[in-house]
Amino acid sequence: MNRLLFRPTYFAQILAVSSLAITLTACKQAAPPAAAPQAMPVKVSDVTLSPVPAGDTYVATIKSRRSATMQPQVDGNLTRILVHSGESVAAGQLLMTIDPLKQQATVEQQKGTQAQKQAVLTYNQTEETRQRKLFEAGVTSRDAYDQAIQALNNSKGDYVSSVAQTQTQQQELAYYQIRAPFAGIVGDVPVHQGDYVSPTTLLTTVDENAELEAYIYIPTERASQVRLGLPVDLLDTNGKVLAHSTISFLSPQVDNGTQTILAKAEVPATSQMLRTQQLVQAHVIWSTNPAPVVPVLAVTRIGGQAFVYVAAAAGQGYTAHQVAVTLGETVGDNYPVLSGLKPGDRVILSGLQLLQEGMPVHPLG
Repeated sequence: MNRLLFRPTYFAQILAVSSLAITLTACKQAAPPAAAPQAMPVKVSDVTLSPVPAGDTYVATIKSRRSATMQPQVDGNLTRILVHSGESVAAGQLLMTIDPLKQQATVEQQKGTQAQKQAVLTYNQTEETRQRKLFEAGVTSRDAYDQAIQALNNSKGDYVSSVAQTQTQQQELAYYQIRAPFAGIVGDVPVHQGDYVSPTTLLTTVDENAELEAYIYIPTERASQVRLGLPVDLLDTNGKVLAHSTISFLSPQVDNGTQTILAKAEVPATSQMLRTQQLVQAHVIWSTNPAPVVPVLAVTRIGGQAFVYVAAAAGQGYTAHQVAVTLGETVGDNYPVLSGLKPGDRVILSGLQLLQEGMPVHPLG
């Protein structure tokens, strides 16, 4: 024990180690807290109530009010086909010709008959004049003069009839030329040059690509709701609106085979994308009611379920909160929200691929 009293270096080392431990403990206690994560700036949009149409979509056929089926009125072989399917034609434009040689021969024969009748008429006119002068001079009898008058009248009747027959045959010659009844679009041309055709042969069709109507067949279950004036949107296969219209005609009868009601909607003349016989989708709008809507850009889908992120208040700031939603059919650039959101919710529109549940966000706009 006396030896420890003579070793001051040992006590100095113990004091130094103790002092260092106290200093380190004090430093650990004085360390500042970790900084909170920085909020991510995001663009938001408030959920509002907007008019949302409720309706059903049906397949519709575009048809023209003026459509002609071209069939010949005479028999013969096609000598020329001057148009092709899909070609625009003017009213009266020549489409096809049928061999007219037989009819031309008939016309020439009738002209010859007319010339004979005219010659007889000319002779009887001269004879009637001669017999009248002889009768007035007392040279011939009344009976001879009456016979000359009767012959003249008969020849007049024959000549007039012959002229009419000639005109008829000439008019029939025009049937060998097939012309467009009005301006329109040529349909399918199933015949070929050289084919023998008759009045039962379908040559082609001509449809006027104006004054179009959409033929919509509506199930009888909707009979109590369908009425004149209901709005109709005509859509393409991608859902793009091609034209806006209204129901202008309702059939008073139900189709017995399909149990549907025929409704027609006029196609506006400004719509240049629709053609006769085109199939489109007709979205019939039964009613329009206010409902929450959310921009299409705000929606993400996971396993078929639609989600949106909302900026939820958290203390002095906001955090991203993922919400499952049920959506209706798109209306323009928005989805109607059937469940999951309410007016006033702040939906996040930007940076969706970077967001996580509970991440701090800073709403912009």
